Parts: sequence; C-alpha cells; structure tokens
Amino acid sequence: MSEKTMSVDRLENIISVFGSFDENIKLIEEQLSVKITDRNSELHISGSEESVFYAERTINGLLVLAAKGEPIDSRSVRYIIGLVMDGQDNKIGEITKDIICISAKGKPIKAKTLGQKKYVDAIINNTVTLGIGPAGTGKTYLAVAAAVAAFRSKSINRIILTRPAVEAGERLGFLPGDLQSKVDPYLRPLYDALFELLGADTYNKYFERGNIEVAPLAYMRGRTLDDAFIILDEAQNTSREQMKMFLTRLGFGSKIVITGDITQIDLPPDKTSGLRDAIRVLEGVQDIATCFLSAKDVVRHELVSKIIDAYDKREKKARDTRK
Repeated sequence: MSEKTMSVDRLENIISVFGSFDENIKLIEEQLSVKITDRNSELHISGSEESVFYAERTINGLLVLAAKGEPIDSRSVRYIIGLVMDGQDNKIGEITKDIICISAKGKPIKAKTLGQKKYVDAIINNTVTLGIGPAGTGKTYLAVAAAVAAFRSKSINRIILTRPAVEAGERLGFLPGDLQSKVDPYLRPLYDALFELLGADTYNKYFERGNIEVAPLAYMRGRTLDDAFIILDEAQNTSREQMKMFLTRLGFGSKIVITGDITQIDLPPDKTSGLRDAIRVLEGVQDIATCFLSAKDVVRHELVSKIIDAYDKREKKARDTRK
C-alpha cells in the first residue's frame, strides 16, 4: 500500500476537479483502484504504488484544465486518465491552448483532445486537409469553426459547404421541393454548426448575400473556387472521379477541408471510395495534410467511444478470420 499527499492552492480548482457530488473523484477511484480524500486543501491518495502515481498525475492534469477555466466532466476525466496511462500527460496544456473562434453566444471554441488539436493545426497550416475519423470526433464542427474564423478575419470571402447525396437508397430527385429543399437534409450537420457559430440571423444574412453557399457535390463541376473555404463532408461516399473533380476546383486564396469516416461507406460494394483513394494518392504531397482521429477523440456521450471500439474489435476479428 502506498500513500501520497497533494497540496492544492486554489479551492475553486479542487471543487471543479471533484465535480458535482464528487463524481469525478469517484470515477478516478473506480478507474485506477485508489482511495482519495480531501483534508484542509490537501488530497490524500492511497492504493498500489502504480495506481497512486497515475492518480496523482491525473489530478494534476485536471487541475491544469481547471486553472484554464475548462469544464471538467466524466469524458474529460476518462480522456486525461488515458493520456496519463499513455505517458502523454505532459501535453495536456496544449489541448486548450488556442481558441479557434467564438460562437454566437460568446462561447470559445477549442480543440478538446490532442487529436483534435493536431487536426485544427493542420487546417490552419495547410491548403488541403483530410480529416478521417469516427462519428463524434468533431471533424465537421471544427472544420466549420475554422471556416468561420477565416471568414471573420477576412482571409476568405465565402464559405462553401458540399456533400455527396448518398443516403439509404434515396436520391435528390425523389425528394420534394426546389434544389435547396432537396439538399438541406443531407447538409443538416453543417447547418447546425453554422447556426451555433454565427447565429441564425447572421447566417441568413450571409447566405442571402452569397457569402455562404450550400450545394451538392455534383454542382461543383466546371467551377474554380477562389478566396473560399470549402468543406466536403461525408467524403467517404464520393467516387474516385468525384473526389478528383472536387480537388481540382481549388482556386487562389482558398482552403479545402475534406471530412469522412471510412468505416461508414454507403457506396455500392463494387465502387471504390474517393476518400480511401485520396488518402493513398495524396500521401506525401506538399501542403496537403491527412489527420486520423480515433475513438479517443470522441466528444459525444462516452458510450459512443465504447460503441466505436466494439465495432472496431468485430472488424479486426473478421479480418483475422479471413486471413
């Protein structure tokens, strides 16, 4: 049995780390098999030597987040524990280092994981960025946040959102209404992000002026897109030809972000995903970055990470069986 005593200077940081009804500390105790008590601004940790070491580093990491004013919940506790176990807790300070933009309600938008931080940095530092990862990793939301930041700083003068219309056997022509009505259901995740970051009124104003454009991927053919931030969402459902066509729309002063999840391809079995193909073809090309996000970068309900891991294990088992 090992024991460790930690002194904490600021009471509000301890309160933040403990969480409502001590739920965060209870989670640390459960995950690391330790006992943590608070006595006169000191934390006493007891357990095996290794567990106490990990618990101390986890609490120190959470105190870093608390000092930066970051909310601490079960997701962030689990993530910090994961970083500590991987020996990467020295990078915790990098996670919330930079604000991407401010939402319409004044909320600062930041990367919440190291994977997201790497993804955002890639978008800022490269002309073309491919963001590949499972649901809930913030691929689309962070791309839209970067687009809004670039628009506000006048680095670009329009935001263009596009997505292939491949969904559950339906096609645009089968849906009622004009083009905008047909495209809307496919681009709802992009709309939601824009509404949150710009506000509905500001979004509508820029949309009417043409500063924000939403169009199906098929309508990109033949265009050259200058001074624009272009986001291609759900790119795993593009064909090779569509992906090549899209990439060659790039004009001067523009950025492209391509997002997708190569584990959720809705194309017919005989068609190769344009995103899969682009990952291979564009490897090593200067000014093009490819970022892979994982279940560790999921910022939705903690069950999402577990669901993704469960499916990954099944896929791995199936591959091993085929071999």
